[in-house]
Amino acid sequence: MSSRSATARLSDDRPRVSVERDGHVLLIGLDREEKRNAADLRMLRELALAFGRLESDPELWVGLVFAHGDHFTAGLDLGDVAAAVTPEGLDITPEGGINPWQVDGVQLTKPLVMAVRGTCLTLGVELALVSDIVVSGRSSRFGQIEVRRGILPFGGATIRFPARCGWGNAMRWMITGETFDAREALRIGLVQEVVFNDQVYNRAYDIAHRIAAQAPLAVQATLANAKLAVREGDRAAEARLQSELVRLMRTEDSRLGMQSFQQRGDATFTGR
Repeated sequence: MSSRSATARLSDDRPRVSVERDGHVLLIGLDREEKRNAADLRMLRELALAFGRLESDPELWVGLVFAHGDHFTAGLDLGDVAAAVTPEGLDITPEGGINPWQVDGVQLTKPLVMAVRGTCLTLGVELALVSDIVVSGRSSRFGQIEVRRGILPFGGATIRFPARCGWGNAMRWMITGETFDAREALRIGLVQEVVFNDQVYNRAYDIAHRIAAQAPLAVQATLANAKLAVREGDRAAEARLQSELVRLMRTEDSRLGMQSFQQRGDATFTGR
């Protein structure tokens, strides 16, 4: 997460999102540091492509979303993005990509960990809501401030914020447009851990690799069943439990897991 040279930072040709494979983890970094990672259309499309890569590559088991520089994101670059809104809305998903907010019916099946430092506004909060585990720095500030700009949160906050944090907590921040600190984000469940600012990335990195050390098919099945319960209710999730257990018991990873249990060691899973 080092700073770029002044020349590189000012280059409009530089990618807005860095993407790096680290074992079974895909490191996805917002990379428009000179604008506090405000998201223009190019950044949103590159982020969609990064999510698409995570989903489509069978050797990538976990995504880690972070930001270069001191701030996660100052939100949307409305001057750039507003011009791309058509009568049908905003299309930010190129072929092969997945909408980063997953509000068009296409969902990631792999877990996301997110590391937040500094400012985290609008689309940043919605990325936190679509992530499974969020680590925040102590000085981070969050804000779902669209109502201050005359629009509504259109990246899923109206759906996920109440579901994750409770109706009153979500409305307290969405319809006032006020910002809140990391302690409040932890209290309402938007983030799962708050650490010193210089430890955020490393802590999120450790969590992502801890997940990647588990059986990926089992992780994905656990994630899918939990999401099904949220989306369609307990009964729908209950109906899938036994068939999923049977399916997983037939995998090579299950055999390796049982073998490691008997030998009192750790398995190296294959994803098969």
